[in-house]
Amino acid sequence: MRIGVMGGTFDPIHLGHLVAASEVAHRFELDEVVFVPTGQPWQKSHRSVAPAEDRYLMTVIATAADPRFRVSRVDVDRPGPTYTVDTLRDLRAELGDHDYYFITGADALADILSWRDTDEVLRGAHLIGVTRPGHALVDPGLVPGRISLLEIPALSISSSDVRARVERGAPVSYLVSPGVESYLLKRELYREST
Repeated sequence: MRIGVMGGTFDPIHLGHLVAASEVAHRFELDEVVFVPTGQPWQKSHRSVAPAEDRYLMTVIATAADPRFRVSRVDVDRPGPTYTVDTLRDLRAELGDHDYYFITGADALADILSWRDTDEVLRGAHLIGVTRPGHALVDPGLVPGRISLLEIPALSISSSDVRARVERGAPVSYLVSPGVESYLLKRELYREST
């Protein structure tokens, strides 16, 4: 099988994430895309993030309508900081020996040399860097044939913008799925008091 792995903080998950996963699944003929919300994202230690369980549930809600998508708890349930190498090890142990395609934003891919056990990550999965608002696609040139760059249809949506809009009471309709919008309101996530 050809399995896409879309790891991320998903704080919150938005339509840009879903479009990117769908586009990569189509272009790389993936059998499925597994969304993996981070437990404790080491690269976001400078700011607070919504609780992992809330981010996991929003990801389940957002992906439920697409039969190619599913959500894994491997990073949410693992204690300590979340690293891509651990995500790939745990998924391989759970799902078996398949061809894995790790989908990440162009900004994260630009910092790949700071990732834990980069060599193992590159051996364990083909990396696909997708456009994100404000970040250019730049091939780090590490391993020819193991990294691909993909332009996603113009969606200038970011989780930080969604959080800021919720905090100031601006609408987020059509930026996140209706179910995620309802979840944000019900749980009062990203309000000034939280």
